[in-house]
Amino acid sequence: MDNKTYFAIYTLMEPRGSKSYRHIYFTCFLLLYALILVMNIWLSVVIVLERALHEPMYIFLCNLCINYLYGATGFYPKFLHDLVLDSYVIPSFMCGLQAFVIYSSAMCECTTLTVMAFDRHVAICQPLDYHSKLTKNTCGILLVFCWTVPFICMFIGVVLLNRFAVCKYHIDKLYCDSWSIVKLSCESVVINNLMALIVLLFYVCLTALIIVSYIKLIVACKASLQNRRKFWQTCVPHLFSLINCSFTVFFDSMCSRYGSSDVPENVYVVFALLMLILPPLFNPLVYVLKLKEVRKRSLKSRVNIIK
Repeated sequence: MDNKTYFAIYTLMEPRGSKSYRHIYFTCFLLLYALILVMNIWLSVVIVLERALHEPMYIFLCNLCINYLYGATGFYPKFLHDLVLDSYVIPSFMCGLQAFVIYSSAMCECTTLTVMAFDRHVAICQPLDYHSKLTKNTCGILLVFCWTVPFICMFIGVVLLNRFAVCKYHIDKLYCDSWSIVKLSCESVVINNLMALIVLLFYVCLTALIIVSYIKLIVACKASLQNRRKFWQTCVPHLFSLINCSFTVFFDSMCSRYGSSDVPENVYVVFALLMLILPPLFNPLVYVLKLKEVRKRSLKSRVNIIK
């Protein structure tokens, strides 16, 4: 009796002109990955090493950078490997793992940005209670929340993906995502749709909390010049990150749901990749440029390295 376990092999979308331009694609994506690694590792290390930055706002920012590193490892090494071999295939178990990493990272980004909105709300609207509310224990609980909810949601999602047989073996994206795997099934996907709806409703509630927080922040800023300065310095990069996250997640969802048949292939590929390029590359950069304390400490660490 043969006790070996066999996994289905899926084919992924092949980049247009990959036969001729794969070395150019490889160079560009390797450079992107290197920039993401350098930017996020540098900012994380600065926050960890500088005691002056051991405040809730910077701790949550460090968590956001670590999450970007985690999410980037779900896509870039595999895609670079595919470009080198000019072979765009993936075993089903690796496909599930890739979907888990990429989308748990996207969910973690959303939960972390929600926690950061709460942090800014308390800092500006209730400054006298800031350190009593955001204690070390509270920050620890919030960090656990940022990671636990996405992991649980994606774990259940991946388990549900593995319960049915597949009839098709081609994924119309450069990487695996939950909905693309669901579309391969020849069985009912009602349970998967129900799970997706529950997750969506949860994150809609988080979005509502962010909106309420910013309404209160705007009201508080009207009454105080100091609050307006604090809002401009610390909330603007957070707002940029929120818009960046919302924009990229929306386009990724549209690509996953409707596929490449309704839009030009080049546009579809770009929209599908935005979530993996823009937030991990530009959000840390905006924080470095906008937050005076982070910028000062980052420049100090760079000078020390040069010396």
